[in-house]
Order: sequence, then C-alpha cells, then structure tokens
Amino acid sequence: MAGAGKRLRPHTLTTPKPLLPIAGKPIVQHLVEDIVAISSQPVEEIAYVTGRFGDEAEKNLLDIAQRLGAKGSIYYQDEPLGTAHAILCAQDALEGNVTVAFADTLFRADFSLDTTKDGVLWVQRIDDPRQFGVVIVNEAGVITDFNEKPQEFVSDLAMIGIYYFRDGAYLKSELQYLVDNNMRTQAEFQLPDALRNMMKKGAQFVPGTVNDWMDCGNKDAMVDTNRKVLRYQSDKNLVSASVVNHDSKIVQPCFIGENVVLKNSTIGPHVSVGAGCVIENSVITDSIILHQTKIKNANLTNSMLGSFAEFDGQAHSVSISDYSTIKN
Repeated sequence: MAGAGKRLRPHTLTTPKPLLPIAGKPIVQHLVEDIVAISSQPVEEIAYVTGRFGDEAEKNLLDIAQRLGAKGSIYYQDEPLGTAHAILCAQDALEGNVTVAFADTLFRADFSLDTTKDGVLWVQRIDDPRQFGVVIVNEAGVITDFNEKPQEFVSDLAMIGIYYFRDGAYLKSELQYLVDNNMRTQAEFQLPDALRNMMKKGAQFVPGTVNDWMDCGNKDAMVDTNRKVLRYQSDKNLVSASVVNHDSKIVQPCFIGENVVLKNSTIGPHVSVGAGCVIENSVITDSIILHQTKIKNANLTNSMLGSFAEFDGQAHSVSISDYSTIKN
C-alpha cells in the first residue's frame, strides 16, 4: 500500500488511499478483516508495506492489527520498484504461511483457505479481460501461466491482487533472486516473474474464486464499492445512536457516524457519512462524506466529499478534498 493513489486525488493528497473509508471503515481494515475471516488458522502478524504516511496513519494501521489479535508491523517502500520489490520490503514477515494482498481491492468469499496448497491466487471471472492480468489454467485446475492485459482472449480469470503462499521463506528467496539479478519487467520487479520461476521448480498454484471483487481505485469505483458493502451489511444497524435528526429521512442502507446532525434532508440509499457532519436542506444518494463536513442546499449523487469541507449548492456529482469550500 505504498502507492501515491493518484487516481483518487484530491482525496489522497491528505489521506493515504488504504485509510479512506468505505461504509465507515478504512479500506485496509475491511480487507484484513475479510482475510482473517477466511483463514483456517490464527493470523499472527499483519505487515503493512507503506510509503511515509506519518505517525498518525501508522498508529491507525497498528491499531487495526491489534484489534484482530495480531502483531502489527510497518515496512517502507521508498521507491516504486514494482510488486515483487514491495513484498520483499517486508521480508522479515515472509515466514511460514503468508497471504499477500494489495490494498486497493475488496472481496466477498464464502470459503476457508486451503493451506495445504503451494499457493492460491484469488481470481474472478470477468467479461472483458483486456485491462487485467489473468491466469491460464490447465485441465487439472492448476495455473500454468500469467498474461498481463491480453488483447486476444487467453483467459477470463482476472487476478484480484490477493495471494496465499504456503512457504513464505521460499517466496522471499525467489523475490530476492529477481532483485539480485536485476530481472525487471517494464523497469520494475514484478511478482508474476517470481511465480513463474517457482512453477518451473515444481510449485503448483491454484485459483481461488471470490463471489465479488470490488475496486477502490478511483472516485467512481469507491462510490460503487461503498454501495456494495452497505448492501452486504444491510442486516446491521450502521446508524449511530448519537445522530440528531430534525425532520430528515434516512433511506437504508446507510452508514451514519457519531454526532451527525441532519436537518430537513433525505440521506440514502448507499450513503456513508462520517462523524460530526452537518447536513441541511439536502438530498444525498450514493455518496461518501468524510468527517466534520457541512453540506447545505445540495442535491448530490455519485459524490465524494473530504473531511472539514463545506458545500452549499445544487451540484449533482462532485469530488472535493479536505478543507475545501464551495458555495453558490
């Protein structure tokens, strides 16, 4: 999770992308909770490979690990040298059973992880694989190769960025081999190159399918993922008891944080509102609003508003950063 999150600007100018909220929780918290849930054994350590996000962000990450009963650790990738290099930055954590996940995607799955396999690569079948990395599988259900963004059809099983390895130390040695021998693809050290070397030596990787794969790469994807996660949690009450409601209607599913004030407004469906927001005379659907933001006289959908922002106006779809002020 060391990337700059450029596709999600302006929101990532002040908050690392994995710490942006979906349905009231940071993206990375949803991700690690879901991985812990499908793990067939206790998770001992959650290692984060990050940029230099600062003390507060790192404390939040370590708190997430602690709440899941695991040790938290922080490692840094200071140069964008590829996925293999990023994983190797956490080499001290690459021992025993290891799951690797890239923190810009969420998933839904209803299986338990089979830790007897050499490796599992989570995939989802998609209609148009031309914009994704895909796996090629033989008749025995074993992965034989990878293809990045194939323009002619070779497979429709797209890799979603989550991997399991039975032997973390073996993975570490193969990643180190790429770096030591300067084996780059498009100027970077890439995980699929290490996987190919492992397969040549006899390792067998199998695909693991998920029920839903949800992207968090840009504003529209974030809003869509927020919508899906709220639907998945529609059996839970995600509206804080401290919400002050003056003649307003909440159309579920929604997440509404602590000490939010609603006045003469309709909120929802599929809206997440952070703590301390004040919303007046507005209609808001399918949107994410971070904490301590004030909204008046608005009709918003497919929108994302940062923290401590102020918005007064009729715009239909907006994306504004923390501490911004927009008034008609």
